[in-house]
Amino acid sequence: MSSEKITINALVSAEINKAWNYYTMPEHITKWNFASDDWCCPSVLNDMTIGGKYVARMEAKDGSFGFDFEAIYNEINKLKNFKYTSPDGRLIEIDFEANDNQTKLTITFDTDGENPIELQRNGWQAILNNYKNYTENN
Repeated sequence: MSSEKITINALVSAEINKAWNYYTMPEHITKWNFASDDWCCPSVLNDMTIGGKYVARMEAKDGSFGFDFEAIYNEINKLKNFKYTSPDGRLIEIDFEANDNQTKLTITFDTDGENPIELQRNGWQAILNNYKNYTENN
């Protein structure tokens, strides 16, 4: 497990309830949870309880590669934040900060120790940007 952390964020033009729901509900997650247009997220299971499992299937649209992103929930404070841990022990924290009709999301995660830091930062930020665009336009 790596000790390095990456923090990314986005200011979403959506009130806190919508921002939370679009980030946590599988029917929305499948619409934005990919870093580029040649990828997709065909399925998501989200048991948002302490000890519950999150599983998002990530696939290249051409079928050349795919993987499941999995995590177990450690902490959930509805409309504020949640934390989960991946099977390899990496901690991911997502914070929601309401400000009238906007919500700031801040994601902090342990690096995977395999891929370059900038690749990880850019990939996670691209996914967060997709979330922002989807949430603001739906």
